[in-house]
Amino acid sequence: MKKEQAKKRIEELRKQTEYYAQKYYDEDKPEISDFEYDMLMLELRNLEKEYPEFISKKSLTQKVGGHVKEGFEKVTHEVPLQSLQDIFSLEEIDEFDNRIRKSAEENGIKEVKYVVETKIDGLSAALEYKNGKFVRGATRGNGLVGEDVTQNLKTVKTIPMEINDKIDIIVRGEVFIGKEDFEKMNQEREENEEELFANARNAAAGSLRQLDSKITEKRPLDIYIFNVQKIEGKEFNSHFEELEYLANLGFNVNPVRIPCTNLKEVKEAIEKIGEMRETLTFGIDGAVIKVDNLKFREILGTTVKTPRWAIAYKYPPEQKETKLKDIVCQVGRTGVITPMAILEPVKVAGSTISKTTLHNEDFIKEKELKIGDTVVIQKAGDVIPEIVKVLKEKRTGEEKDFEMPKICPVCGAEAIREEGEAAVRCTGIECPAKLFRNLVHFVSREAMNIDGLGENIIWQLLEKELIHNIADIYTLKFEDIASLKKNGTKFAQNLIDSINASKQNDLYRLITALGIRHVGGKASKLLARKYKTIDNLSKASFEELSEINDIGEVMANSIREFFMQEQTIDLIEKLKTAGVNTVSLQEENTDNRFEGKTFVLTGSLQKYTRKEAEDIIEKFGGKTSGSVSKKTDYVLAGEEAGSKLTKAQSLGVTIISEEEFEKMSH
Repeated sequence: MKKEQAKKRIEELRKQTEYYAQKYYDEDKPEISDFEYDMLMLELRNLEKEYPEFISKKSLTQKVGGHVKEGFEKVTHEVPLQSLQDIFSLEEIDEFDNRIRKSAEENGIKEVKYVVETKIDGLSAALEYKNGKFVRGATRGNGLVGEDVTQNLKTVKTIPMEINDKIDIIVRGEVFIGKEDFEKMNQEREENEEELFANARNAAAGSLRQLDSKITEKRPLDIYIFNVQKIEGKEFNSHFEELEYLANLGFNVNPVRIPCTNLKEVKEAIEKIGEMRETLTFGIDGAVIKVDNLKFREILGTTVKTPRWAIAYKYPPEQKETKLKDIVCQVGRTGVITPMAILEPVKVAGSTISKTTLHNEDFIKEKELKIGDTVVIQKAGDVIPEIVKVLKEKRTGEEKDFEMPKICPVCGAEAIREEGEAAVRCTGIECPAKLFRNLVHFVSREAMNIDGLGENIIWQLLEKELIHNIADIYTLKFEDIASLKKNGTKFAQNLIDSINASKQNDLYRLITALGIRHVGGKASKLLARKYKTIDNLSKASFEELSEINDIGEVMANSIREFFMQEQTIDLIEKLKTAGVNTVSLQEENTDNRFEGKTFVLTGSLQKYTRKEAEDIIEKFGGKTSGSVSKKTDYVLAGEEAGSKLTKAQSLGVTIISEEEFEKMSH
């Protein structure tokens, strides 16, 4: 490569790696695989080595990726949290060992030992203890300055708040999410129609860097400690000895730490970890080789970015060829229809793969997949199998195109893909695949409000086949309910009373309970006021619905499609037969004093609950919003009102107290 070409390519690689690093480290939303990123970094490193005149301090080969997220306090690390030099071949391990042994000889060190550890795929953090008590925790950030995430780290159950010695110590560890926990998280997110995490590392990083520690607390974070950054009053000669001491203090220390006396043992340890990858409960992205002698480490020193006494060996992703035998569709609890690849069984990274998700219609088109294709698969992040590419040159002409179904494969209702969405979903309200989720929503507090009919009871009713659809709630017998609990007589009576009481609910609650896509509580009230009965609403045309303020075309289309479904018509008839109210009980309100006015509520209200205040506003024709803008007419401010009040003041929006609101609404 000519010098000018090299300079141009180096600049391109710097821009690319900076962009992908920002997505990975700062936004926790990677756009390429770790392996692809590593290959870009390797190319950049090799070009800079060949053309040292083009090396820049701004290059990611010379600094740690990552920045401090806005909203966190900055923490300057007493001891920098450096990154490791990555290598990709066993020959490079030989080079590393030769360099270490040469330095040992020059410095009169007779014995060179190593420790090989798993390189845990997570987010690095420093934990600080004073007199044995946890006082502060920070992310790596750029290695020199990180983010104060103390409150978030306090939610990690494997971090001791007090250790078994009253000492001052700073340790370094890797925060991660285990393989099983990650799969459960993504499964729940898929069921709740939330964006899936790309991999366990980014899920862990995103969880730890939440501004609200209550969100972090709900995430299954774990940590393994792998280094002493600083310690007062104690001295160690060996890194392995140091790790044993940390375990005795009560820390959750990296469980895979293999002492090695020579290069042969190092390579055997790397091979052993490679074989263990599949059975480990946590994800790894390599093996770390560290010099064990701590005094020798001080002699070896560090570069600006990496220590000279350690390297990270990256395992190549194992890829295998197999046949795509078929594509079948599964229906999730929310009605999303997901295509699944049925594969000729093949062993990858220690486990046999016979199927994998194809996500959605766009993914199949992007990969240009056909049934019968020969495909290359690999395990993403050592956990999830994925199809990498199609080997088009192996096509015989007998391959078949795949089309997403137009009807639900479970219940036969229409399957639609809304504009702007990737998912195809079943529209049937009585679809067995969606039944559990539909039941949970139907009985919820904001819908039919059937107290006592929680998720656990619904599961039992379904398992015992006591209910087969939503309307069956109203045919439940006392003795059926009582059988679900030991001494369940009182529980059964309370639940029967709650079910019967729900029959008298206002129409808007029933509309909410039906779970019409895009239609929430506010829209349900609006529709109940306008149409008065469920029959009137079911006959409303798209044109008529779309002209209603705050309904719009998307919602109007969803309502119209919902009431055209045979399953919807069937369910409403069953509910009527059961005695469920289907007419509006709201009195005709001619007082529209708040018509056209938008309110924002902020702070703690003393005289009203937030819902009571919203109901009053809606009763008089007004509406509420969650955010302040120039279109806001009033901000109702309670105690400890925060940023919304500040924004209202800056925009000149009228701010009212509870007393003023009370006068306006009486």
